[in-house]
Parts: sequence; C-alpha cells; structure tokens
Amino acid sequence: MVTACLAFAGVAALLTVTPGVDTMLVLRTTVTGGRRTGHLAAAGVVTGLVCWAMASAAGLTAVLAASRIAFDVLRVAGACYLLWLGGQALWNARRKRAAVQDDADEPRLSGLTAFRTGLTTNLLNPKVGVFYLSLLPQFIPHGSPVFWTSMLFVAIHAAEALLWLAVIVGVARAARRALSRPSVKRRLQQVTGLAFIGFGIRLAVER
Repeated sequence: MVTACLAFAGVAALLTVTPGVDTMLVLRTTVTGGRRTGHLAAAGVVTGLVCWAMASAAGLTAVLAASRIAFDVLRVAGACYLLWLGGQALWNARRKRAAVQDDADEPRLSGLTAFRTGLTTNLLNPKVGVFYLSLLPQFIPHGSPVFWTSMLFVAIHAAEALLWLAVIVGVARAARRALSRPSVKRRLQQVTGLAFIGFGIRLAVER
C-alpha cells in the first residue's frame, strides 16, 4: 500500500504543478483580491477535486466516460465559463485603461466569489472526473478496498493541490506590490484573460 501511495503521489504531483486553469485562477485572484481570497479560490478548486472524486467513487463519472452527449454538454459548459472569465478579465483591463482609475476605485473581490469561481471552474472541467476514473484505479493494489483506497488517494491529491496552490498564493502575495501597479495589473489581466480564453477554446475543441 505504501508503494502504491508513493507512486500515485508522484504522478499526481506532476499533474498538479503543470500550469493550467487552476494556477492561473489562483494567481489572478491573489493579485486582485489579496491572500485571503487567493486561499479561498484554492479551497474552491480543491473542493471541486473532492466532489469529482466522490462522484467517481459513486460511479457518476463513468456516465461521462460512457456517454458522449453527457461529456460534451459538460465540456461545452466548462469552455463557455472559461471564455466568460477570459472575456471578463480583458474587459476589466480595457476599462481600467480607459478610465485611468486608481486601484482604490476597483471593487474588491469577495471571498465567497473567489471560492465559488474556483469550485465552478473545477466542476465544469469533465477531464478532472475522467482523470479520477481512468488513472486512479490503476494504483489500487489488488485486494484493497476500492472505495477507501480511492479516498486515501484523493486525500493525497487534495493535500498536494492545497500545498502547491498555497505556494502560488505566497509567490503572488510577495510580488503583489509590483504586480498591483496599474500598468502591470492591467497587463496581468490581459495575459490571464487570454490564457482563460485559450484554455476554453482548447477544452471546446478537444475530443
């Protein structure tokens, strides 16, 4: 069991640190809303992971894997949400430039919004569910209880995700003074907006 846990932890760690939507979301949220909102966005992402894992254990993600229509509906919904996030970021960057506003005029992102955004972004990504359904069972030792072993692996993945996203929050927090300069912040909004749009298009066209 120890060997299986270490093997899964290694693979999950590689997937966790690979730059993606979650990393960009937490980075942007920390810069725009502060450390607390960054951690809450990370908590939303990890809550989404746990929800997907529970659904996988219950067999719900098997429906996504077996039903093309169900998978495509969730995939398109996720792509639209990412495109909306990207468009919102680009619009905010354009509005700041047009108004030449001071940071104090910018509405502060609430913790609830940050958590909800992290959770929704993760739940609308069907590839997370397929990941748990296809990869996780390969590490379960023969004869081990499937459900509880799966939950152990999920706990490992969640801990790694929380740790990694906490690092992202810390880095963004340390650099926040520089990143919060109006010109730099506007550029960050533009970059993250284009990244979200890119992720959304990729999710929409992938098969």
